[in-house]
Amino acid sequence: MKRLLSLFTLLLALWGLLPHSSPALASPAPVDATAYLITPTDGDIVPTTFPVKFGLVGMGIAPSGVDVEYTGHHHLLVDTPNLPDLAEPLPSTDTVLHFGAGQTETTLTLAPGEHRLQLVLGNYLHIPHTPPVISEPVTITVQ
Repeated sequence: MKRLLSLFTLLLALWGLLPHSSPALASPAPVDATAYLITPTDGDIVPTTFPVKFGLVGMGIAPSGVDVEYTGHHHLLVDTPNLPDLAEPLPSTDTVLHFGAGQTETTLTLAPGEHRLQLVLGNYLHIPHTPPVISEPVTITVQ
């Protein structure tokens, strides 16, 4: 029954029929859970195309749509100076990249210059956990 309810809630969220996220849709996270970027690290100089590896401590990874306690999937914020609304599902944009299949790494191609990267863990509905599991921002320079 719980799986059916989770699937129904996911479908409603995807169709935009839920007007606002409810605290009931936020998933709990251990207070010591931490997301972080393994690579690149703050201050790195990277080529135009480079690998990005995600780290997570105190929780597990599960694909979007899979409601398992203390799990989530990564969202990479690229050049996003302010966090999105953490009470709502994270939007899918050019600057908020979703890794809903449970990926823990990717390859990015960015224009030369300074860029800011940050991870936010989302639950099965792309809603950040309570408390939110967010990495420290990393500033890199693309050559």
